[in-house]
Amino acid sequence: MIRKTAKLVPMTNRLLARNAKTTTLQMSTTAPDARTTVAQNWDLYASVLVERLPVVSKSLNSLERKFQEQLWRMEFENSLKSNHELKHDQDIIQNELIKAGKIEVDLDDNVTKQTAQDLKDAYTEELKSSRFASRSTADDAANKTTSTDRCLEDSLYLVIEEVLNKNTHRLLPQGPRLDGETMRQAAERVLREKCGTQLKVHFYGNAPCGFFKYKYPAGMRENGIGAKVFFYRAALLDGAVDQTVVKNYEWLTKPALEEKLEYIDYNKCIQKFLL
Repeated sequence: MIRKTAKLVPMTNRLLARNAKTTTLQMSTTAPDARTTVAQNWDLYASVLVERLPVVSKSLNSLERKFQEQLWRMEFENSLKSNHELKHDQDIIQNELIKAGKIEVDLDDNVTKQTAQDLKDAYTEELKSSRFASRSTADDAANKTTSTDRCLEDSLYLVIEEVLNKNTHRLLPQGPRLDGETMRQAAERVLREKCGTQLKVHFYGNAPCGFFKYKYPAGMRENGIGAKVFFYRAALLDGAVDQTVVKNYEWLTKPALEEKLEYIDYNKCIQKFLL
């Protein structure tokens, strides 16, 4: 029994030594490399979707117009008479009584009295002289895409031209986040830097409404592998883009935006959070 035990002990030691060597090799293989860690970093960018909301309501199509007229007829049939209609009925009854000689009338007071029919005639004349404002503007006719005074029925979205990797691209205003900034603060700063301080907007919230990431070309990955872009949404309140800060920009409708954004994946990402 002693001999057998003596033979087993060296073999056990050899197995332990081999396992320890294997474990050491595995640990050395998975140890982090400083260069690999740097290459896996992503730059954080903030981008802003600035929209000019519709100024007028959408024009009704034929089906919507018929439905609206039907609703008006139903409302008129089921509604009670207004004060003007009640006064008109009273004027008719009073005139009938005057003609029948059942009531006496002060002629001086009757001349100065304005009846409901007189008011209706005055309102009708005023309506005839009134005209609805046009839904199209001079900038619509000139197709001036730098103006917000166009496409009044639709939302318009701000796109600027930026140089990336020596090439010009149409993008939403975007820029890198600086140390110590929240993403919302970065978005506000980027918009000021890219479009000037004249543009007054209202941000909808502190949380981004969309996300997109892309990798840099192989020769530009020294400090990071790519960029992660967080989109924020803001409504135009007042002002305009400062042309001394950015010369090439456009306010585009949703179809035009989808057509002019070159990158397919970037375009699809933006279309997801457009209304």
